[in-house]
Amino acid sequence: MTAIKHALQRDIFTPNDERLLSIVNVCKAGKKKRNCFLCATVTTERPVQVNVVKVKKSDKGDFYKRQTAWALRDLAIVDAKDAVKENPEFDLHFDKVYKWVASSTVEKNTFISCIWKLNQRYLRKKIDFINVSSQLLEESVPSGENQSVAGGDEEAVDEYQELNAREEQDIEIMMEGCEYAISNAEAFAEKLSRELQVLDGANIQSIMASEKQVNILMKLLDEALKEVDQIELKLSSYEEMLQSVKEQMDQISESNHLIHLSNTNNVKLLSEIEFLVNHMDLAKGHIKALQEGDLTSSRGIEACTNAADALLQCMNVALRPGHDMLHAVKQQQQRFSDLREQFARRLASHLNSVFVQQGHDQSSTLAQHSVELTLPNHHPFHRDLLRYAKLMEWLKNTDYGKYEGLTKNYMDYLSRLYEREIKDFFEVAKIKMTGTTREGKKFATLPRKESAVKQETESLHGSSGKLTGSTSSLNKLSVQSSGNRRSQSSSLLDMGNMSASDLDVADRTKFDKIFEQVLSELEPLCLAEQDFISKFFKLQQHQSISGTTTNEAEEIDGGTLSRSYTSGVPQTISSEKDMIRQMMTKIFRCIEPELNNLIALGDKIDSFNSLYMLVKMSHHVWTAQNVDPASFLSTTLGNVLVTVKRNFDKCISNQMKQMDEVKISKKSKVGILPFVAEFEEFAALAESIFKNAERRGDLDKAYIKLIRAVFVSVEKVANESQKTPRDVVMMENFHHIFATLSRLKISCLEAEKKEAKQKYTDHLQSYVIYSLGQPLEKLNHFFEGVEARVAQGIREEEVSYQLAFNKQELRKVIKEYPGKEVKKGLDNLYKKVDKHLCEEENLLQVVWHSMQDEFIRQYKHFEGLIARCYPGSGITMEFTIQDILDYCSSIAQSH
Repeated sequence: MTAIKHALQRDIFTPNDERLLSIVNVCKAGKKKRNCFLCATVTTERPVQVNVVKVKKSDKGDFYKRQTAWALRDLAIVDAKDAVKENPEFDLHFDKVYKWVASSTVEKNTFISCIWKLNQRYLRKKIDFINVSSQLLEESVPSGENQSVAGGDEEAVDEYQELNAREEQDIEIMMEGCEYAISNAEAFAEKLSRELQVLDGANIQSIMASEKQVNILMKLLDEALKEVDQIELKLSSYEEMLQSVKEQMDQISESNHLIHLSNTNNVKLLSEIEFLVNHMDLAKGHIKALQEGDLTSSRGIEACTNAADALLQCMNVALRPGHDMLHAVKQQQQRFSDLREQFARRLASHLNSVFVQQGHDQSSTLAQHSVELTLPNHHPFHRDLLRYAKLMEWLKNTDYGKYEGLTKNYMDYLSRLYEREIKDFFEVAKIKMTGTTREGKKFATLPRKESAVKQETESLHGSSGKLTGSTSSLNKLSVQSSGNRRSQSSSLLDMGNMSASDLDVADRTKFDKIFEQVLSELEPLCLAEQDFISKFFKLQQHQSISGTTTNEAEEIDGGTLSRSYTSGVPQTISSEKDMIRQMMTKIFRCIEPELNNLIALGDKIDSFNSLYMLVKMSHHVWTAQNVDPASFLSTTLGNVLVTVKRNFDKCISNQMKQMDEVKISKKSKVGILPFVAEFEEFAALAESIFKNAERRGDLDKAYIKLIRAVFVSVEKVANESQKTPRDVVMMENFHHIFATLSRLKISCLEAEKKEAKQKYTDHLQSYVIYSLGQPLEKLNHFFEGVEARVAQGIREEEVSYQLAFNKQELRKVIKEYPGKEVKKGLDNLYKKVDKHLCEEENLLQVVWHSMQDEFIRQYKHFEGLIARCYPGSGITMEFTIQDILDYCSSIAQSH
């Protein structure tokens, strides 16, 4: 093993500046035995690094190679497996556990001992050794902290110390004095040993010679001890003197402490008294204002407000521990409570009187507003009441029961007042819509239909925001209709027993302005009241409700609002917006039913009014929701908008229904159907109303339904027509529809416009072919036979040799159709077409021109057959194309 150790040091570790301290021959546990060496090494350079190196013999067996190295600081545990019995197995725990089997237990113990020494010296005992014999570790314990590592490898483990210059010089001088220092080292060492013994003896003699001096020193020490005893006696006497002084100082200190404690207590007592006086003393002026202050003048209200705030501060002062046990404090608190109760009662009584007086004052002004379509202005009343806003906040914080009572009284008085004002306002609107005729009076007193009025309470949220003014009236388009169209039966405007001839554009414009005026008056009224409620009743923040135990049920718009609160037990409401919503619903519960009644009246007067109402109501709802989508105004208008939309849908459905029920006269020609003309009127009116409107999508859907119904009904009437040919009915009406859609340029009906044009073109061509028929009938039959022979395989130039189709037969047929006869036939055809077509659509010349083109086409066809089948015969028709043009032009001009 020594030879291996020497070889490893020389070949592997010396080139790497390392010293080999211990070596063990091992193999891996549980595997095929392939021996290797574990080496414990240290570096020769500072700082010293300690490693465990695995060395393996090369496959050829002639040299060793370094395989793996671990730093000793990475070693966590050394497990010797058994501390009692000899066992060559051991484990080293680095990043993972390595299991080894040593060649002998002695080598294992020697290696573990070396690892333990290195751990003690360089790693400060960081490694845990388990299952290691304590005897093995005790043998390796060094005698001192700074002592070198003991054992057989002590010299190797000790840190190498280099000689300094002086030591080198002394050694050189000593070696120069001895001739054989180098040649005979043993004799030189023996000489040094003899000299060392001589020096030791000299040292002992020197120590023995100094005994006298030692005795003298001991004598001096005894004298010093005597002096110390004397000093201690003097210090004891001084201490007794100071003890009496200490007792006197303690008495003085105690006396001073008591004086200081008394002063401190007096200062604290004065502070408490000042606190109570400063925070619980209400000025006489404030007391007088609370008891007798004038609640009608601005100055008196300000004085009462300041006094109420001061009283609230005194009542809400945070008393320190023990203050509430003082009799004077209890008396003052009771006095404050009496003042609060007295002032709250006086304030509530005064505000109730103001509410009642306001109802009477506003009622007196209703007469002047009944003539004009305006609502009374409540701004002066709101301005006067807002002076009490701070007092209402004080009442809300101090006595919620009275605050709740005032809120309920305000809602009761104002709801009755607003109900009178709004009903009168809507009566004026109805009268202005219907006029003063008997029919108008009937509409003005139109009973409310339960189906048109929503009776259930809905969750309406308040809003403190303000809306800007309403939009200006929409531009109206004058729709020109002939008297003939107005007088036609089954008019779509004949709704509610009112004739369409009584409803012109001016009437609809008047209705639009009145409806816009109604909405423009209601909107600022609701917003102003909502803003006032928010400011006057201080509903901007969340609040807890407390008061006497009460159960209330209030009927709000057909529903029931229940509320209960208990004295001293706060009951949190969902939010202040809910409170505003409840109050607004109670106060303005008549707005929605009145609006629904007005809408029902407008729809009965003229179903087309639903178009105006849908646009106006949609715009107002959109404006209100942009400010606050949950406000009372936007929610109420949204509910009414649903009714308006239903009326609009009903208007469209009625038009479609009347299309299905239309009947035509069997004795007169059909012409332009009533519902086609009325669709044109509806579309023109709707386009003017819905220009830049928010609900354009609803109109587009209605357009699609109506135009499809018009298409179906036109075909139905055309199929049933007896007097007028089907193609004429289809051609005229689809031409009218196409012209209407082209003029109005409705984007959602582009496909229907193309379809109408196609139907018009198809039926025009069909009518022309049917009416023109075969004006040269015998000639036509002759050439049909010619074409039949050609189709059978006879060449065209050989047809003339057929007996029935020779040149003589052709000349005979042509002579039967001179120009005079052709002109007469065309004249009869023109009269027939004129009889079929109506004057309104003015399609006679269009149809006549198409017939002229068709006749010329047939003429050219016959000329072509003559040229191909009878070449060189010189046979021609007895009239030319120019003759046909002249005949047609002459006939058209003569009629």
